Amino acid sequence: MNRRDLRSSPVAPKREQERETPPGDEGWCWGKHPVLALLKEAPDRVLKVLLLQKSGGWEPVLALCAAHHIPLVWADAHALARCCEGENHQGIAAQMAPVPLYGPEDLPGLFPEKGAPALAVVLDHLQDPHNMGAIVRTAEAAGAGAVIFPRRRGVLPGGTVAKASAGAALRLPLVAVPNIARTLQDLQQEGFWTVGLDAGAPESLWSSSALPGRMALVVGAEGEGLSRLVAARCDELRSIPLRGATGSLNASVAAALGLFEWVRQRGATVGSPLTSGGTSR
Repeated sequence: MNRRDLRSSPVAPKREQERETPPGDEGWCWGKHPVLALLKEAPDRVLKVLLLQKSGGWEPVLALCAAHHIPLVWADAHALARCCEGENHQGIAAQMAPVPLYGPEDLPGLFPEKGAPALAVVLDHLQDPHNMGAIVRTAEAAGAGAVIFPRRRGVLPGGTVAKASAGAALRLPLVAVPNIARTLQDLQQEGFWTVGLDAGAPESLWSSSALPGRMALVVGAEGEGLSRLVAARCDELRSIPLRGATGSLNASVAAALGLFEWVRQRGATVGSPLTSGGTSR
């Protein structure tokens, strides 16, 4: 598949009813001055900002969110109250990541130099935090250098993700990017060959063609798979042959198969020394 220069249109602030408020185990900061301080001093920790509908005077907040590619959601008073435990939120709240987040500008420094084997995982708008946590856990075990995810329209690494990763989210770099298709292009410029998992791809994950040594594995959303733009940006697509009537695998299971097929082909020549491991809760 040819590499194409794709661009996507900017995304306007969402309405809260378009998306359920994250569960209560995620971290929130509220109040005008605390949120402004957070945006100025630690924007990399901010996953998204909620603003009260039909309110004004948020120009500094809008400017900071735009500068740091932080999603904005226009929410009603009930949604804000749920996030802020009934406290006086002053019409604004920010969801914070429990782990440090990296940005697209950090990608070159997270992997070995061009030409050297490396492994990255790219999540194309995954929705389930348990799946994201499981993928982060598996990615670290496979020796990946980072897990990359979109800031908008997908699951964000809150407390559920950190817990489901069994601590891997505290060790493996998580990279939040504004646009997945564009990030694949950036990875390609860093020497990565992008391989998307797609149930309809004619070539199998276990075909005679070896997986690339410098690979970015792209995993689609639950039920939806890869988006059209992301699939078009991938250098190649691979499928996982299935028997029975199920029709598809859980996203984290599919990612694990792709990651450890890469490990199997590389053997002990890449990354940390291999260890024997089983399953655990």
